[in-house]
Amino acid sequence: MNKIIYYVASSLDGFISGVNGDISKFIQQGEAVEAYQRDLQAFSSVIMGRKTYEFGFQYGLEPGQPAYPHMEHHIFSETLEIEKTAETVHIEKRTVERIKEITRTAKTDIYLCGGGQFAGWLLDNGLIDRLKLKLNPIVLGDGIRLFGDSTASQVMKLVEKESFDDGLQVLTYDLK
Repeated sequence: MNKIIYYVASSLDGFISGVNGDISKFIQQGEAVEAYQRDLQAFSSVIMGRKTYEFGFQYGLEPGQPAYPHMEHHIFSETLEIEKTAETVHIEKRTVERIKEITRTAKTDIYLCGGGQFAGWLLDNGLIDRLKLKLNPIVLGDGIRLFGDSTASQVMKLVEKESFDDGLQVLTYDLK
């Protein structure tokens, strides 16, 4: 079965964005960002929550279109309604069974794009296999937490660590 990999940028204090989705303090370019963009090419499927998908609208993403053209998109929401979606964009109800079905049928491991609330629900249900954390050398103090409101307790095993000159580190943990 394929793995769900939560590949996400975080501040030192555990936020994936600041207040109102502000990501301006995160490192936006450089060697680590280029490595992340290369890594995304290995995924054929992405899962995300509604807020993460809608976040892309402010950067030019058109509703119903894929954020990552080479990936099959599964957007989990009880409220998102888009009249016309691309063939590779699916708006779905959030169920453990559907997530497991995607992991069984996807061609590759699955990229969990976020966001925090959706990742927290996946963590609560034991559905995240790997965390690939782009740890930025910043403290935000407030915003969207890495795992939203989840109170799950989880022991992780560090399996890889990369450090970059700009202070960013990519820490890879196995959860299972």
